[in-house]
Order: sequence, then C-alpha cells, then structure tokens
Amino acid sequence: MSETARGLWSRNDDAAPTTRLVVDLDAVARNWLYLKKKLQNGADCAGVVKADAYGLGAAAVSRELFAQGCRHFFVAKWDEGLAVQQALADVAKAFPYSPVSAEPVVVDAPAIYVLEGPRGAGSVDFIRSGLVPVLNGLPDILHWSDAAGKAGRRLPAVIHIDTGMNRLGLSAAEVAALAADHAGIFKALDIRYVMSHLACADEPAHPLNAAQLANFHKLTAALGRPLRYSFANSGGIFLGTDYHFDLVRPGCALYGINPTGQDENPMLPVVTLEARILQTRRIDSPATVGYGASYRIVPPVKCATVSIGYADGYLRSLTGRGQVYVRGEKCPVIGRVSMDSIVIDITGIASEIVPGDAVEILGPHRLVDDVAAEAGTIGYEILTGLGRRTPRHYTGGHAASEG
Repeated sequence: MSETARGLWSRNDDAAPTTRLVVDLDAVARNWLYLKKKLQNGADCAGVVKADAYGLGAAAVSRELFAQGCRHFFVAKWDEGLAVQQALADVAKAFPYSPVSAEPVVVDAPAIYVLEGPRGAGSVDFIRSGLVPVLNGLPDILHWSDAAGKAGRRLPAVIHIDTGMNRLGLSAAEVAALAADHAGIFKALDIRYVMSHLACADEPAHPLNAAQLANFHKLTAALGRPLRYSFANSGGIFLGTDYHFDLVRPGCALYGINPTGQDENPMLPVVTLEARILQTRRIDSPATVGYGASYRIVPPVKCATVSIGYADGYLRSLTGRGQVYVRGEKCPVIGRVSMDSIVIDITGIASEIVPGDAVEILGPHRLVDDVAAEAGTIGYEILTGLGRRTPRHYTGGHAASEG
C-alpha cells in the first residue's frame, strides 16, 4: 500500500467510496503454499472458502487458489458452492499451455464440498450441480443413498464422523451401524473422504486434540475398509503430520488469522481496510462525544470523525477499546461506535489532518487478530462481519483488480 494518509483516495475525490477493503491475493497464495509445504506423506491441501471466503470474496480467492494448484474447496451451503463453481468454470482457460512447451495442459477439475450436506436444493438439482455433500449423520446418508438409487448410479460424498466436538457428524453408534451395512450404502455412494473436525486445534497443548485423534483412528478402523481421510483444519496442520492424513482443510490461516495459538503468527497478513476522515474539530471546553454522552473530554482535544461503523463491521464492542492508525500514529477510538462512524482522538499527531485523509482500520499496524482481541472476539468474526457496502479490491495474483 502507499502512504496510509493518502493511500486510497485523493483528498478532493468526492466520488470515491469512503471505505475500501484491499485483499492481497499474493499473500493468500503464499499462505496456501506455505501450508501445503508443511504436509508430508502425500497429503493434499484444500481451501475453505465458505462465507464468501471469510468475507474477502470467494470468487477471487478461489480462482487464485486454483491457479496455485488447489483442487479441493469447502463451502458451507449449496449456493456458495454454485458461486465457487461458476467462478472456476473458465479458470482452466487461463492456464491452457505448459510453461515449458506449447502442449495443452490437462487441468484437474475442482472438487467442491458442501459442509451442510445435501441441502439447499432438491436431490436432482444437487446431483446435476456436481457438488459433493458432506454427510453428517445417518439421515443424510440414507437420503443420499436413496438419491443414488433413483439416479441409477453411485454418488460422491464425504462422511463426517464426530470425534469430540458434538456439533455435526456421525456418533460412535451411527458409525457402528454404518460399518454393519456391508452392502447398501457403500455400493450406493462413492466415499471420497471420511472427515472429522478438531475443536481445540488452536490450543496445541489441549488434551482434546490427542483424544480426538485417537477417537478418529478408532472410528475409522471400525468401518473396516480402506478409505481416504481428512482431519486437520488450519490449527491442526501445525499439530504435526499425525493429523494430516490425506487432505487438510485450512480456512482462517489462508486469510492471515493466526492458527497456532502462539504469539508469533506464521501467516502473512492479507487484508487492508481504510476509511476516510469526514470531519475534524478542536474542542477547547469540557464536552462529551457520541451517543449516551458516555465519553467526557478533558480539553484541549482535536478529534476526527471517520467513515466506518458497526454497519461496516467495525464492532460496537470496540467502544472504548479500539485503536486505529493515522499517518503511522496510533489514535484511540473515543465515544461509542455508531452505525456509520467512529470518532478518534488525533491530538497527538503533529502534522495537519484534514477531511479526506485515510485511517488504517486493518493493515500493517492493525492486524486482524489485534482488532479481534480489542473487540473481545476472534479474527473470524472480524473478517466475516465486514460490511458489503465496503468495496473489495484485489492486488496481486491472477484476479481482476476489483470484485
């Protein structure tokens, strides 16, 4: 990015948006490649792009991951899968020839898995879409097996078993029932992977990690047949090769959130979010700022009103806690966070600050995890909550400049 104070707009460009989110696709790519490099024993690396790639734009992110070699994508809902499928429909045409010859390259088609199972569409439409449902219980399995019978062919699926999160997945009793069915279900379904999900992977020392791993081995062994397995999320990759199996499913780490629970984040930051200063004022007598008159000023104070609020994803819980940067200088948020604006104290900045100058909300000085800690939440909520009225712009990678 250019200098924060003028990085997004000309001061006099009244037609420019007042907030802007920049996604560094090169950083997304390097994060994915870094995670893939940690894998051994032939494990593959997927990309979790649900919730519009954690709010950053699933189309652009998926295309970039595909360009780097990612062929497995996880979404939560059927319509999310369709959007990713459409974004990737023509991506192979961007890489039609080998870099060392003029021969066409055979590009593997992407596999897109729907975590909520065969929902969001009727069975016929789901089958036609080519998306692969994750089957989270015996009712899902029976429903999808019945659909296979009606379609007259085996249907692809992922089976999800619960190893200790108690959220989704087959229970131990359901796994035993599935194992006892030596004919119907496994003949009806093409099981691509058996997966489970770690509850505490971002806490490496938590005993549930090892307990879930042991349970995963036990339950998959009970199925009594060779299958492919997927267990590790972002944090699970850092727990070691015992957790990698055949396919890992990183999400948050791709987008710069620290997956390790350690102080040092091994992932590159991906997001820059800046907002415009709308107005500045000097207050020379005792006064209050914002709704509820809850913040009292001890003058003299110079403050600025900034064009971002909780409708843009700047959480109201940042009231009294938030910090932003203006021209590389830290400025506290004062008064309550409003729907469309915040007020910041710029008294300590020696240079002149005027309307149109930019404020760093997320960026090199304010990482996603920093803002999350101030808000009392996690980086996932910060990213997925970024308002859709903030335009997404993309730098680097193979994507268009804007999305």
